[in-house]
Order: sequence, then structure tokens, then C-alpha cells
Amino acid sequence: MATTAGRMPQRRMLLPNQILGMGIFIVTEMMFFAGLISAYSISRAGAISWPPPGQPRLPIEVTAINTLILAASGFIMYRADRAAKASGRLDAIAVQVGHAAILGATFVLVQGIEWARLLQYGLRLGASGLYGSFFYLIVGAHTLHALGGITVLLWFRRGIRKGTVSIDTLHAVTMFWVFVAGLWPILYTLVYLW
Repeated sequence: MATTAGRMPQRRMLLPNQILGMGIFIVTEMMFFAGLISAYSISRAGAISWPPPGQPRLPIEVTAINTLILAASGFIMYRADRAAKASGRLDAIAVQVGHAAILGATFVLVQGIEWARLLQYGLRLGASGLYGSFFYLIVGAHTLHALGGITVLLWFRRGIRKGTVSIDTLHAVTMFWVFVAGLWPILYTLVYLW
């Protein structure tokens, strides 16, 4: 670090605070979901049959399409992040951020409809034993993350229009949304298909 007469040396930031903070947050969320998945896997391995007799089957086909919707949303954010990085401009990606939020909201809406049907068919949190409990816990935790991510996407889009957000904030928002979108296929495979 070079100093000039009477000035303190300038420190170069290796990693912006937004990105470092989001990275730490995502690592903790990965541990949280790893714990849920581990508990689910152990409980499932100890069960005589899975799903237990008399429990409704999960809607695999509808959820597969819903998985593609969320993946498309994550891909749109990834591409928007890359475009903003290349151009150095955030105003050009406001539409893509809005599209990512709309697709995310569509994913959550379809999840809500799925839950309502499963409740109607008898899959309940307490009454369905570990099967229902783990389903609602794992899928519900992810849905809460998706709702939080949609809120952040909408906040960020508003910030673009006001000029109050930075490219580093975009990177942090994208990291979170890609995490939410990328985690879902793993959960879908384990909970719906496995």
C-alpha cells in the first residue's frame, strides 16, 4: 500500500460487502436445507414403505413444469446479471428482473394450488405423520425463501428505477435468486421423485 504525504493508505476491497454477506447467508441456508434433507432421508430410510399407505401421491408432472418455470426465472436473473456486468448499466435489465419476479410468483402460486389440493386429498401436517410433516416443512421452507426472493427482486427493480441500487447489489440479489432456483430441482428430486 502506497501512501502519499499525510494520507492514510487506501485499502482495496477484495469482495464487496453485499456479495460477502450474501455468500455467508447462502452457506448458512445450504446448511439449513442439508439438515432438513438429512432428517428426511434418515426418516424415509427407516420407514417400511414410503409414502405410507393411504397418503396421496404428489403431483409429479405439474411440479416438473413448475420446476422449469422457476429454473427459467433463475436463468433470466443470471443473464440479466451478466448483461449488466458487460454494459455497466442497470436500467437496461429492469424488464428482465420483473420477468424473473413474475415467473417466481407463478411458481409460488402453483405451489399454493398444489398444497390446497393435497390438503383436500388428506395430506396434513400432523395427521399424515412424517410424510406430511417433512413435505410441508421442506417445501414450505423453500417457498418462504422464494417469497423472500420475489420481494427482493421487486425491491431491486424499484431501486433500478430510482437509481438507488448498485451493480454489487445486483450480484448479491442474483446469487440469492439463483440459489433459490437451483435448490428446487434438488428438493423436487428428493421429495417428489425419490
